[in-house]
Amino acid sequence: MPLLLLVSFIWAFSPGLTKGLLIGVDSGFTAAARVGLACLVFLPFLRLRGVTARTGFALAGIGAVQFGLMYLAYNEALRHLQSYEVALFTLTTPILVTLLADAFDGTLRMRALLAALLAVVGAGVVTVRNIAIDSTIIGIVLVQLSNAAFALGQVCYRRVRAQNPGLADQQVFALLYAGAFAVTVPFALAHLDFATFALNPRQTRTLLYLGVIASGLGFFLWNVGATRVASGTLAVMNNAKIPLMVACSLLIFGESANLPRLFLGGGLMVLAVWLAGDRRMFRPRRGTK
Repeated sequence: MPLLLLVSFIWAFSPGLTKGLLIGVDSGFTAAARVGLACLVFLPFLRLRGVTARTGFALAGIGAVQFGLMYLAYNEALRHLQSYEVALFTLTTPILVTLLADAFDGTLRMRALLAALLAVVGAGVVTVRNIAIDSTIIGIVLVQLSNAAFALGQVCYRRVRAQNPGLADQQVFALLYAGAFAVTVPFALAHLDFATFALNPRQTRTLLYLGVIASGLGFFLWNVGATRVASGTLAVMNNAKIPLMVACSLLIFGESANLPRLFLGGGLMVLAVWLAGDRRMFRPRRGTK
């Protein structure tokens, strides 16, 4: 649980940085640069001893979907929608996580589904302020494709790790980023004009932060954290970044927000975490008050 919270804080800055500083950069290049930098971060830790070819290809495939396809759709959506709209439409991610996990298990846990729905309501209370959703259909579809790819990757990674308990996350995570890089590079090469392409210093720093910290460290910690919580809790935490984005806009970027909505929505999300079944975070430990 703490890992998922930490990553949510890291990711709270990503949409604003991508929309504000990288919107003029080709979306395929942005995606390839982020996962490529992340791959370089974990490449020194790569250890293939004990990893079968089947498991290795499975991990690369998961990365291609969860990181590669997700970023391609996500970055392209920012060309059609405002960053707050992209955040708004990611509300469906926890529903997809829960439904996909249940589909793999052949069950339908109403408690987990109710927790995910409550998280959607909580995040909606924070972000929806009687705005008319007039975004283009293309942008909406792209966000949903991004959500589905991210949700599917999380669920599949949990299952692969459960089937291979001897794997060390840091020793195989480069395979996921390699798979993502392999998917995004063709898109970058297809649209990039090398004769006119250039990054200014601010864009370079932004890409380094997004690639090394948000993508490299962030996704690693998120997938590790995803293996340590129930599916319902994981679904809930997928929306924790949305109220955090609002808080960052309010405290760091000087934007206005409805504080009652912020606190009410946050309270609903805490209730959703409790409902999902991970109640240990609410129990006092011995020796504490």
